[in-house]
Amino acid sequence: MERPFSYQLKQKIPLPLWRFISSSRYALQRMLQYPAAYLHPLRRESIRRLQTYHNRYRKERCFIIGNGPSLKNTDLSKLKNEYSFGLNRIYLLFPEIGFTTTFLVVVNDLVIEQFAAPMLELSLPKFFSWHSRRLFTIPPQLPVEQKPMFLFTTYTGVTFNDDACGRLWEGATVTYVALQLAFFMGFEQVILVGVDHNFATQGKANTTVVSQGDDPNHFAPHYFGKGVRWQLPDLETSERAYRMARDHYQRAGRIILDATVGGKLQVFPKVNYDSLF
Repeated sequence: MERPFSYQLKQKIPLPLWRFISSSRYALQRMLQYPAAYLHPLRRESIRRLQTYHNRYRKERCFIIGNGPSLKNTDLSKLKNEYSFGLNRIYLLFPEIGFTTTFLVVVNDLVIEQFAAPMLELSLPKFFSWHSRRLFTIPPQLPVEQKPMFLFTTYTGVTFNDDACGRLWEGATVTYVALQLAFFMGFEQVILVGVDHNFATQGKANTTVVSQGDDPNHFAPHYFGKGVRWQLPDLETSERAYRMARDHYQRAGRIILDATVGGKLQVFPKVNYDSLF
């Protein structure tokens, strides 16, 4: 079978030059995104609202709540009076725990495309990816507190940005975006909960798959239940992003702790969840 032209071309070009061409191509793609990401009325409104959060929570701590199965062994009632970032479909837990997270962060297009409606109904500050804006319609009558703020997140351009009004690298995980948001808001201590960093479903990173039954990778079997499309995790890229976040926080005299019960992530200092209260 004949190889694709891009593969043939890659074999003929020295690796350093190929990497330069690839990075330049991705940089050009990002540049083409910039005008709308800063000048579109919807983004301008998002930037205005985002700016009101800058350093609002100095000296405070917050929790970033992942969606791993370990949440079933975590007493989330202890977070009722804490600042917290919920990710993706964390709202499925709200009726059970009796409160909502302080914020909701969602950047994956597949998640937003399939579940935007219940997310829009939530009355809490919500942060969605700018590239997902075309996947749903915001009703004109929607109260301002229910309207999402759009983050200019991208898949390329590896960095940690402490300005959430600018471009944010996604780092292959919404948790990394939440870490950048938390830094922008001024939180001094960030504690991860439910970030198991461990998936029962195996396969090539970033591959889109369709769930064939109950979901073993998240806190509820119907999280990504039968028929739901989702992307297999890229744990290697996520770990790279987490290390960048850890180092950025440390340089600023802040800290990220990992209180996930039985979590597999080894990037951040571990702390016993119950000892935090």
